[in-house]
Amino acid sequence: MAGWIFDGPGSGMAGGSMRTYTCTCGQTLFCDNNVCLKCGSELGFCPACQKLGPIFASSDGTYRCGNPECGAALVKCANYVDYDVCNRCIEIPKDGSPPPLYCDCCRYNQTIPDLSVPGNLQKWYRLESAKRRLFYDLALLGLPHGTAADGFVPPLSFDFKADIIPSADFWRSMGDEERVYTGHQAGKITINIREADEVERERLRVDMGEAHRTLIGHFRHEIGHYYWELLIRGQREAEFTKMFGDPWNPSYAEAMEVYYAQGPRPHWQRAFPSAYASMHPWEDWAESFALLLDMISALETATWIGFLPPTEFDMQDMDKMITLYQRLGLGLNEMSRTMGLLDIVPEVLVEPVARKIRFVYNVCRNSRGGSGS
Repeated sequence: MAGWIFDGPGSGMAGGSMRTYTCTCGQTLFCDNNVCLKCGSELGFCPACQKLGPIFASSDGTYRCGNPECGAALVKCANYVDYDVCNRCIEIPKDGSPPPLYCDCCRYNQTIPDLSVPGNLQKWYRLESAKRRLFYDLALLGLPHGTAADGFVPPLSFDFKADIIPSADFWRSMGDEERVYTGHQAGKITINIREADEVERERLRVDMGEAHRTLIGHFRHEIGHYYWELLIRGQREAEFTKMFGDPWNPSYAEAMEVYYAQGPRPHWQRAFPSAYASMHPWEDWAESFALLLDMISALETATWIGFLPPTEFDMQDMDKMITLYQRLGLGLNEMSRTMGLLDIVPEVLVEPVARKIRFVYNVCRNSRGGSGS
């Protein structure tokens, strides 16, 4: 890590954006690549220099980072070696101790899909790709996260599961105990792997009347619930209630029942980032958190690829970022409509929504360096 993103524009992870890198042969590399299509070099993300690039095998089964300014001794993440769903490496400790099996993204997995089911490996790959982008977002904001072994309360973990389909009696409806609900509880983020099926996800998006339904969107929303537990509960609940409303009255269960019976609040666009955010203060927070990650990731990427001048992207100026995101959204949406696609930026950042984003940002900013314990 090369400093906190809040210390100035463009700081954060070394080597610029996660979105593109450059091979030693000059070929542009993208964050999910594991082989350079120009020179054929095997690729890996090096945690020492925070860059994706060639890795060179040694006779003992280890690797060396091909970045001439780095050269760190590495091993591949076990999920890279065994399943090819990851492209990250682990730095070999200089004290001679064995490196961990899993990289700094995969180590949070508690449950992976049943790989004996055809198609689940491909779904898991898509989930891991989105999760790596999530962790990049968290690094941009300098947000703390960790496992139980790291002393975090609640500890962060991920379950990727599928609904249990009865082997017989296919006519009967599935019970709640057989369904997997995407959500968060006590630090554990569960995602139903059907969300990694593009056809199924689009069907759900249309059924739910959503502007977007994406894997990275699920991750950004559910991690928002995690950070409510980590950074708000017992610490800033009074401020939260003033901004988002009382999360205990009505209860979450009552609010959910009303939402699914009556739909979103009338004129929700005037105060909420999405229709779902109008259901309950916790969902309003999670949707606002996800919108903040959307905004920062989009602006950082737009700056990296040249859509915005680097001097305009200043992460210390939230008002300026909101203005830039609105301007960028207008242009990208018109481009999408030209191609007959969905709007890239569906949100309208009215002032009540902007205030919520500022609040979320300030909570994140004040959390840097926290342990969560």
